Amino acid sequence: MSPATVSRAFAEPSLVKEATLQRVLAVAEELRYRPSRAARSLTTGRTGNIGVVVPDLGNPFFPAILKGAQARAREADCSVFLADSEENPRLEMELVRAMAKQVDGVVICSSRLGDPQLQQLRRDTTLVLLNRRVRGASGVLLDSAGGMRQAVDHLAALGHERIGFLAGPAQSWSNRERRRGLRIGARNHGLETIELGPFSPTFEAGQQAADLVLARGLTAVIAYNDLMALGVISRLTARGVVVPDDISVVGFDNIPMAGMVTPHMTTVALPMELSGRVAVELLIEQLSRPDVGVHEETLGAQLIVRASTGPAPSVLVTGVPRRSPARGVQPGEAAIAEEH
Repeated sequence: MSPATVSRAFAEPSLVKEATLQRVLAVAEELRYRPSRAARSLTTGRTGNIGVVVPDLGNPFFPAILKGAQARAREADCSVFLADSEENPRLEMELVRAMAKQVDGVVICSSRLGDPQLQQLRRDTTLVLLNRRVRGASGVLLDSAGGMRQAVDHLAALGHERIGFLAGPAQSWSNRERRRGLRIGARNHGLETIELGPFSPTFEAGQQAADLVLARGLTAVIAYNDLMALGVISRLTARGVVVPDDISVVGFDNIPMAGMVTPHMTTVALPMELSGRVAVELLIEQLSRPDVGVHEETLGAQLIVRASTGPAPSVLVTGVPRRSPARGVQPGEAAIAEEH
C-alpha cells in the first residue's frame, strides 16, 4: 500500500475504497498512530480548529452550548478555540477577526453585533450563527417566541391578567423574539402586558427589576432569562412577598439552578447542548461543502411548570385590585403595544 493511499485515507477518506480504508485505520489503531494536524493543514489548507464566541461565560446558558459544540468538534477531530465577548459588540468584532487567522470557521452565539457588522465578518471567515438570523448566513435558531407563547398561555390559564416582561439586552435577537411571542400570546388572551427594562441578563438586574414589578402592581412576571428570574425571587423574598401566592415568576432557559431554588422555578427550557452540537455540524458541513448554501435550523422550546407559578391573587400585595387601570409609563418601563 503506497504512502499516498495512506495519506488520502486520512485526508479524504471518501476517495478511498472502503476495504482499503478499513485496513489503513486498523493498522493505524494497532500502531496508535495519529495524523499530524500541522502536516495535514499544509496539504488541505485547514487548521483543524473551530472558533466559538459567546457573550458571557458567567451565564450558565452558554457552558451548556459549549458542551455540545465541543462534543461535535471532537467527533470531527477538531479543536475548539473559545472567546468571551463580555456583552461588548466591539470586542466581539475584534475577537472574531483575530480568530479568523487561526481557525477554519467561527460559531457566534447570541451575537450583539448589528447585521452590517456580521455581513463584514462573513467575508473574513466561514460563519455560523446561533440564536441570531442574518441574511446569507447559516444558523441555529431557538424558538424563543414559541416558548414565550407557552409561558403566557400558562399564566392566562392561572387567571393572570396583568403580566410583566423583564426585557434583556436591547441588541439581543432573542429579546426581540420573546417580545414578539409575548405580544402574540397577550393578544390571544386579551391580557395587559407591561415591559420593564431593558436590563443586563444578570441576577443583580433581576433584583433591581423586582422593585419595579411591585411598583407596577403585577400578578405575574416573565424574565428574559433564569438568572434575572432568580434575582427577582431573591428580592421578593427579602421584601416579604411570597412566590407564587402573591406574584408568579417565570424564567427562561432552564439552567440547572432553576430546579434548585425555592420555590422551584417555572421556566422555558431551550435545547442548549443540542444547539451547540447542531451549530458545529452546520459549520463542518459548510467547510467540507462550500457550495451547500445557507442552512437554517430551528429547535423547539418547552415550558417546564414548577412551583414558582400559581393562581392569580384576587388582590395584589400592594392592595391594588387586579383590574385597576394601569399607571402611565414610568422611567425604565414601557407598555407593549400590539403590532400594526
